[in-house]
Amino acid sequence: MPIYEFECEGCGAVFEELVAADVAAPACPECGAERTRRLMSAVSAPSRMPRGAGVRSDESRRREKVAARQDRITESRKRRAAGEKP
Repeated sequence: MPIYEFECEGCGAVFEELVAADVAAPACPECGAERTRRLMSAVSAPSRMPRGAGVRSDESRRREKVAARQDRITESRKRRAAGEKP
């Protein structure tokens, strides 16, 4: 079952719902109105992003670099709070 995007004609709330294609539109979760309409969603363009183990290792390296930087910032703040020079 696909996820469809709906808009309430009563209150204007936009929400997503997992429904079969041939089922009537669901009620609005905000106001409970039965008059909702299915919206047309834009299709995303095909991606040229690489996939696989190389990407996963790049992401893990990036996370490690960010964590190491945060550790350095924390240590620097502790030293400044203690009165030491950086």
